[in-house]
Amino acid sequence: MALLLPKTNFVLAIFLLLLMLSTSKGSLDVHYYHQTCPQAENIIFETVRKASINDPKVPARILRMFFHDCFIRGCDASVLLDSTPGNQAEKDGPPNISLASFYVIEDAKTKLEMACPGTVSCADIIAIAARDVVAMSRGPYWNVLTGRKDGRVSKASETVNLPAPTFNVTQLIQSFAQRGLGLKDLVALSGGHSLGFSHCSSFEARVHNFSSVHDIDPTMNTEFAERLKKKCPKPNSDRNAGEFLDSTASTFDNNYYLQLMAGEGLFGSDQALLTDYRTRWIVESFAKDQGLFFREFTASMVKLGNVGVLENGEVRLKCQAVN
Repeated sequence: MALLLPKTNFVLAIFLLLLMLSTSKGSLDVHYYHQTCPQAENIIFETVRKASINDPKVPARILRMFFHDCFIRGCDASVLLDSTPGNQAEKDGPPNISLASFYVIEDAKTKLEMACPGTVSCADIIAIAARDVVAMSRGPYWNVLTGRKDGRVSKASETVNLPAPTFNVTQLIQSFAQRGLGLKDLVALSGGHSLGFSHCSSFEARVHNFSSVHDIDPTMNTEFAERLKKKCPKPNSDRNAGEFLDSTASTFDNNYYLQLMAGEGLFGSDQALLTDYRTRWIVESFAKDQGLFFREFTASMVKLGNVGVLENGEVRLKCQAVN
């Protein structure tokens, strides 16, 4: 009997470790605020809805904000923190300078602090708002797992780890894999480009002196490329010039994938999803079946929302500054 004790203790230790891990992973809960702030989701929805009516750009901006937050340090609202004299924060990193509509999250936070002081994290507000803007744009609805805490660290230098619009599929796969996201997640979450607008700087290299052989990226539809050339001439004096990421940019649908099939992906990273055999079949599937895209997008958004979740952080009283 004594000889079995070490083995029993080892098995027990493994069991306890697995229990701790599963408890940690399962601490996010759809009903996390059910007792402490039952009106939280309604407050966030109404804030986002009113802001979107006043500014149609809000939905795309909030969705992009969620992606950029979760891809750096996980979903901890670090993207909302302002820079200080001693630290340049994420929102001032080059890829994030074009992020906007932070005021919508702050507005929701102010209302939540009045209703349920010190209860709802800024990280959860972004996650719920991202779901709401998709649903309001005629996209799918899903139950958001909540219980995230807010981080205290935000560094502009770390934004270099965001996937760039020039990435090829191998680079995209590596970037997503570092966040525990697979091929389907990569293609489904890229469908977030169903909403939004891009300035010329993110894609003009595809239509001007693309290579020593081609002036225009050969994977682009020629007519589409010529249209972009006119919108983004060289030199370009219009800083606001650009193109919608999707021709139905105010509606969340599968048109993004139909455009890829037609050679009309705006970013090189978009069009690469069709030209690479590893992702092409998924693009084709989503282009054929919007319902399938919606189901996969929903699953991937829940998965993305679990990346790097803090459970021992703080609940900020103001989203732009640590307590």
